[in-house]
Amino acid sequence: MKLRLPSLNGFRVFEAAARHLSFTRAADELFVSQAAVSQQIRQLEEQLGYPLFRRLSRRLLLTDEGQRLLPFVSEAMHALQQGVQTLIDEQQQRPLNLSVLPSLAYRWLIPRLIRYSTQHPDQEVRISASLSLVDFGNSDMDMAIRFGRGHYPGLHSELLMRDEAYPVCSPRLLEEGPPLTAPADLLHYRLLHDMGPGDLDWVNWFHCAGVNYQPRNPGYTIGDSSLTIEAALSGQGVALARATLVEEEVASGRLVRPFTLSLPSEFAYYLVMPREKRDLKRVQLFCQWLHSAANQPSVPARPQ
Repeated sequence: MKLRLPSLNGFRVFEAAARHLSFTRAADELFVSQAAVSQQIRQLEEQLGYPLFRRLSRRLLLTDEGQRLLPFVSEAMHALQQGVQTLIDEQQQRPLNLSVLPSLAYRWLIPRLIRYSTQHPDQEVRISASLSLVDFGNSDMDMAIRFGRGHYPGLHSELLMRDEAYPVCSPRLLEEGPPLTAPADLLHYRLLHDMGPGDLDWVNWFHCAGVNYQPRNPGYTIGDSSLTIEAALSGQGVALARATLVEEEVASGRLVRPFTLSLPSEFAYYLVMPREKRDLKRVQLFCQWLHSAANQPSVPARPQ
């Protein structure tokens, strides 16, 4: 017949009290009251059928039964702690799996990632660049960087950075084309339309600029923000680009802003993850670094 053991918590309290020979110090170690320790010991003694401690006026001693039981309990508690620590260590050593938009991965994350590797050389990061929203319930993804309004039911989300959009183009395009002295002059250029995630819209930008724009101007419609920027870099037109994605190119002079007017985005970048993963050390480290990176100046331009 299988022996029915008392509760694990009772053995944990017994081991601490026996090691200290004090209910008070055991309570301090376990962050409970002395009364709670006394109650647990009393329940354990009742379940076992014999006393484990001799309660003297100013001393606490183990009974013969308590002395015989203590080595087994101590060994079992130590083995349990080692087992749990092994699981924690294995969990922390796993790579961080991140889902991110291709445009943000290429133009913002990857150029900065060397900073994270330098700070945390033992942490591996695996990046999945995709336009699709990851299904955390059916994947091994730890977290994602999503572009939206921040409402993701059933998931933990926190704001990473806001964004804005403004026109950019190759300096060569301005040299070869008609002058740009007012926002309406952009209508003489091919406009590049970004159909990627978000709320980029030339109509809204022209409205903010006081221009009655009707989208009749021939242009390109591209379904990826990074490809839209590449088209602008090659001089094929003027793109309404996100500041986050072109800050490096603007800082280096590879792209120029013909006008300073920017369009605030209703969307922002959010860190999103299952609630049970936000306390993982690898997730916490990467989130802390991402927040720091989002508040730092642009990285140097890529060499040409």
